[in-house]
Amino acid sequence: MQKPRLLLHICCAPCSPHAIDLLKKDFELTAYFYDPNIHPEDEYIFRLDEMRKFSHQIGLTFIPAEYDPDRWFELTKGHEDDREGEGRCEICVKMRLERAVIFARENGFEYFTTILTTSPHKNASVINRIGKELAGQYGINFYEADFKKRDGFKISVQKGKEYGLKRQNYCGCVFSKKAD
Repeated sequence: MQKPRLLLHICCAPCSPHAIDLLKKDFELTAYFYDPNIHPEDEYIFRLDEMRKFSHQIGLTFIPAEYDPDRWFELTKGHEDDREGEGRCEICVKMRLERAVIFARENGFEYFTTILTTSPHKNASVINRIGKELAGQYGINFYEADFKKRDGFKISVQKGKEYGLKRQNYCGCVFSKKAD
């Protein structure tokens, strides 16, 4: 029996091993890297290359989307001083998941989801709410998850070390880096 196709939005390689292992049991996975929030550009390139190498290493189809930081800055304008997890983060999550759901629908995927819920700094209920809203809007299934549960974050950290993946110390945007 053929598994349903799932487009997995990826923010970075170190957060992905545990979620990928869980999802590949039930889905045909494709990794989708759309992260215009990541700054500076050399950090974006590093994370993109790291995920590309990791995907190749584990035999996962990898699709990078365009890097569009101007649109991200435009959408988050006025939220520069928001604390981590507030309005700016919701705007950012919605921007990235909306691009993922559009790509998924246009390319025949039955499901989409994100590994953003792996981070202990991310609110899974907010991410899942946004995902479900977009699923309803675009007519595609959203796989609701909290990948940090049941030691998911800890497992991802351990597996990331085994794969030699470098874990970052900030979410990706210049404002989260400033908060450190």
